[in-house]
Amino acid sequence: MNKNAFTTSKSNPNQSLKDSLQKRFSSRLGENIIGIILLACAAVSVLTTAGVVISLGSETISFFADPLVSVWSFLTDREWTPFFSEKHFGITPLIVGTLLVTVISLVVGIPLGLGSAIFLSEFATDRTRRIIMPILEILAGIPTVVLGYFALFSITPILKSFIPGLGTQNALAAGIVMGFMILPTISSISVDSMQAVPGRLREAAYGLGSTKAEVITKVVLPAALSGIVASIILAMSRAIGETMVVTLAAGARPVITFDPRDAIATMTAFIANAAQSDQEAGSVGAKALFAVGATLFLITLLLNIISHQVVARFSEKYD
Repeated sequence: MNKNAFTTSKSNPNQSLKDSLQKRFSSRLGENIIGIILLACAAVSVLTTAGVVISLGSETISFFADPLVSVWSFLTDREWTPFFSEKHFGITPLIVGTLLVTVISLVVGIPLGLGSAIFLSEFATDRTRRIIMPILEILAGIPTVVLGYFALFSITPILKSFIPGLGTQNALAAGIVMGFMILPTISSISVDSMQAVPGRLREAAYGLGSTKAEVITKVVLPAALSGIVASIILAMSRAIGETMVVTLAAGARPVITFDPRDAIATMTAFIANAAQSDQEAGSVGAKALFAVGATLFLITLLLNIISHQVVARFSEKYD
């Protein structure tokens, strides 16, 4: 009996060590498999982005290699008629149309977005915040094609009643609706930035006799400036990249105009309309689509870089 007990006690440590090693090996194997899967997911994202960049780049280079096109004329020509018999490839009308609608949307979206963010962060109760935030999320989730028809059939008739000379398709209605579309982006990010401001800053300001308005304008807003600016830049990027609202409500008329009553064409609207054209693949007209897409990609990329730089700079200042 004593001998068996001695043998059992002697074998138990070996068995325990073996079980421990097996569990550790299984755990490491599982972690390695999970790591490989996550790496594959990241690789898919990187390769997809690289594929888009390579496709845009190669087609754009081919576009500028055509004898009918030059970089100078692309940037300075005031006409955009890639599908006409007399072809002009000046992207200026598309850029001007895009900027016009974007500016209108920012004029509408920034005051409403910042105003709602200040209210939700500094004045609203938790119950009110729980009611309003989901509504903003619903607004952000409305399909843009619905917003486009809303601008065309609801906003435009209302504007026509007191704005003479307003066309059926116009930049003003498209810009107003896009302003409401980017409102949740500005509001939600700004709210998070304001709520992240340390409470001790507010308490110190109140301790010095500051009013509520002074605390907001002189403490909260400057401390949350990085997030607010980033939200505006991201909203601008979304407005520039919007397609359906401008295609339906603003039209497809590539002209240089700063009158919001006129129909205009944006870069995204041209891309959407060009995809439905009867241009042969490989023709200079079809390649123009990629050149406009590359220009749009570079603009949005630049805005994203600026947004990250702003966040990094001001975050260091207020950390």
